Amino acid sequence: MNTGNLSECRLCPRECKADRKGGRVGYCGAGEEIKIARAALHHWEEPPISGSNGSGAVFFSHCNLGCVFCQNYKISREHMGRTVTIDELCRIFLDLQEQGAHNINLVTPTHYIPQLAEALLMAKGAGLVIPVLYNCGGYESADALKLLDGIIDIYMPDMKYYSDKYAVKYSNAPRYFDCAKKALEEMYRQTGRAVLDENGIMQKGIIVRHMLLPGLLFDSKKILDYLYGTYGDDIFISIMNQYTPMPGVADYPEINKRVDKRYYDTLVAYAEKIGITNAFIQSGEAVGESFIPEFYGE
Repeated sequence: MNTGNLSECRLCPRECKADRKGGRVGYCGAGEEIKIARAALHHWEEPPISGSNGSGAVFFSHCNLGCVFCQNYKISREHMGRTVTIDELCRIFLDLQEQGAHNINLVTPTHYIPQLAEALLMAKGAGLVIPVLYNCGGYESADALKLLDGIIDIYMPDMKYYSDKYAVKYSNAPRYFDCAKKALEEMYRQTGRAVLDENGIMQKGIIVRHMLLPGLLFDSKKILDYLYGTYGDDIFISIMNQYTPMPGVADYPEINKRVDKRYYDTLVAYAEKIGITNAFIQSGEAVGESFIPEFYGE
């Protein structure tokens, strides 16, 4: 199966087989052309990613998930952004490197894997030397990720759900955990144990992000059990409390509210109890739309 064939797209677990080269769009809403909403230095990632200079974040329009609580819904569902060629994308990567970015951070890139592989190889041939980071929602095809073997240095996937009930209800993503688990296995095969340089900037490896949702503390504990039980200290785990109720959750009253700080503290305490040390936690007030980037073509 050729997962990189845009004439019958199978880049994500949905395998919608859309003829994107023929002018059709897939479930994600993307056609053949690359569309981006923002490319700039980004200072709000985990410390080994943002460092002091910032991460060279490129936000791609469209998404293969359907999260009702999506904070970047303007680009994931409303498809804000502009089209760029592979040559232009290559120049964007090199420009971010010249600005001092610690890495190239590909945000929601799943539906553009073949084009990104081409653009990155072109950029590496033209002098791109900083690490390349694949920042995704976790609903990935392990076969499609093999197209990036040797090209991506750092993977930063979400692991949103353990239970399929919640994955279907809130993200329309059947078999989410099974797909995310297999994808993570492939990511680990490619990168191995996390490596930081002398300044604490990640050079290779994996950070798995998990954001606690209202009422899903038990589900979150199961995710931590799996991650630490499988990978131990070889990966970093980012336990996030920045859930912000967005317009899309109006019909879901059980998650149309902020997470009680006590539940987040309980999850952090649980992580400590089972032995997790390579983790990032968020303190203070990390919710609110002020933490969501503006998408105006920068």
